[in-house]
Amino acid sequence: MDKIKTKSRAPLKRKLVQLYAALLYNCYARGFIKGDIYTGKAKIACVPGLNCYSCPGAIGACPLGALQNAIASSDKRMPSYVLGIILLYGLLLGRTICGWLCPMGLLQELCHLLPTPKLKKSNVTRALSYFKYALLFVLVIIIPRMYSYQSLPLPAFCKYICPAGTLEGALGLLAHPANADKFSMLGLLFTRKYIILVTILASCVFIYRAFCRFLCPLGAIYSLFSRVAVIGVKVDAPSCTKCGRCVSHCKMDVKRVGDHECIHCASCIDVCPTGAISFKAGSITLRANEGVRPAGENPPAKKPSFRRWAIPAAMLAVLAGLFVYTNFFESVKADNSTVKNESIVPVYSADDTLPTGSEVGMRAADFSAPLIGKNGTFTLSDCLGKPVVINFWATWCTPCCLELPYFDRVYAENMCEIYMVAVHSNLVTDDPEAYLKDYSYSLPFAMDETGGIIASFNGSTILPRTVVIDKNGVITYNAVGSMTYDKLSGLVEEARGGRQSDTAD
Repeated sequence: MDKIKTKSRAPLKRKLVQLYAALLYNCYARGFIKGDIYTGKAKIACVPGLNCYSCPGAIGACPLGALQNAIASSDKRMPSYVLGIILLYGLLLGRTICGWLCPMGLLQELCHLLPTPKLKKSNVTRALSYFKYALLFVLVIIIPRMYSYQSLPLPAFCKYICPAGTLEGALGLLAHPANADKFSMLGLLFTRKYIILVTILASCVFIYRAFCRFLCPLGAIYSLFSRVAVIGVKVDAPSCTKCGRCVSHCKMDVKRVGDHECIHCASCIDVCPTGAISFKAGSITLRANEGVRPAGENPPAKKPSFRRWAIPAAMLAVLAGLFVYTNFFESVKADNSTVKNESIVPVYSADDTLPTGSEVGMRAADFSAPLIGKNGTFTLSDCLGKPVVINFWATWCTPCCLELPYFDRVYAENMCEIYMVAVHSNLVTDDPEAYLKDYSYSLPFAMDETGGIIASFNGSTILPRTVVIDKNGVITYNAVGSMTYDKLSGLVEEARGGRQSDTAD
């Protein structure tokens, strides 16, 4: 029987879904305005696609970064939460996430739209597609696990390669004027990652989804669920003539529709001459090749308008709800808490003309934080008369963990003349008390349970951060970056001498 075809609008719809996912993951607009990251309650949840935790707009965690940090802490607890989330995503969607719900996938496809000669898939590209499994095994599993025995978290893929982290996290934050002082922290590591990012994006111009095909460990994880994922492209075997049009049409390194390299973009549906391929959620057909039908047969009747717009309307409602919640309800509450902390309870200063704030030369705002591993709280106003050193850190921050011995040593050498506290920033689910049991630090540790304390010091949640306050409650040092023993000793000595104006008098 003769067949006729009609043009499909599926590629446009997929692009819209990809754009929607990118906006949904990064709907914290205040982060782009303030040059900071979101630290609200939604941050403990992992989004399905590759989206950097440190992106100014990100409202959720990256599953790949969360998995590496969980493995790095697996000597203390099982990474059951992260593994459960990834398992759920894999069983439900598999690599459909790569084709529809990953911002990096959208970026790669946009790069590929540039009019240049394209490198077609071959046996070479198919062989290279297995390299991402090696990266998964070595950088995501083995290295973080090895460093866990040293109590030093190292999310190796995020640190050394991840282009999403460089683009969304590093460049996203550095693009804001408020973070201009962070440029002094950049070194060889950032330069290498920046070169990797540029290389990947340039290769995507000529090679379809180069990062997705050859390098992405998250895609490698989801590919393990290709045979069992509920949602994706399915083939009706009795209707398939094995003509091979679907495989030759696909730009990914697939050997058959729906295998481990298939991202379920559904473009093969429109080239199947028998209509054997469809996009399904279990037994429910979400999309079939409606253009393949007997000649002379009328096209199916259009769905009622309210049914056609119900799903888009619901998606927009979810996006709008998250946008309002993260940008207004949570943020306003946090801002009010910070303002109250700074304006009502300033630390005493002999110079009452000094404003209360977070900049060097201002009076520090008072705060209290519960101590870790012991009863009681650390209160800044109780420390007047001696210099105070505050170290903001987290167990998942490798530079933070590496510099803790310096703070402990300086504290032990100046215990009678200064106050010092290491405040753990609980931006993600973590257990600093379990971490500290492996060490015998004399340094007191406290918990910033909401992230509001570190945010009150210059409004930044980037770690590590060191704040030095002199005996009069005036900030003499406040900066992000790793600390050395010599530098910290010099800052303490300077704070013990008081402000220059006081010394001159």
